[in-house]
Amino acid sequence: MTCIFCAIRDGQVPAVRVYEDDRVIAFMDINPLTDGHLLVVPRAHAETIWDLGDEDARAVMSVARKLAHALRHALSPDGLNVIQANGRAAHQTVFHYHLHLIPRWVDDGKHLAWTPVPGQLDHIRQLGQHIAAAVGQVT
Repeated sequence: MTCIFCAIRDGQVPAVRVYEDDRVIAFMDINPLTDGHLLVVPRAHAETIWDLGDEDARAVMSVARKLAHALRHALSPDGLNVIQANGRAAHQTVFHYHLHLIPRWVDDGKHLAWTPVPGQLDHIRQLGQHIAAAVGQVT
């Protein structure tokens, strides 16, 4: 199965491109949540954040910030969602790392929120310690 974002990158599938450089492309989402919804994608194929190289990660975030400013200038949204999903459990549907930049307006009728439920503090502390210890064990 061909990766749709690689096909877009290679010019095999049309897209409304808004930015490109040697590491990153950005284009309009064809299934937008709101007007201006766009995707920021590394040129190098990486399925998830766990597969993404450091230089590509930096490049994607730098371009996302630049495009966030462009969205603000062009559309004057009240806010902006930056969303990124990894794996089926997180509802990733295109398995090529990408960031969604979704302009938001007060009362736009779109919902991404969940209801906060307080966690058990001792369990949160244990998980935090476990994760902090793992930081030194990964590259």
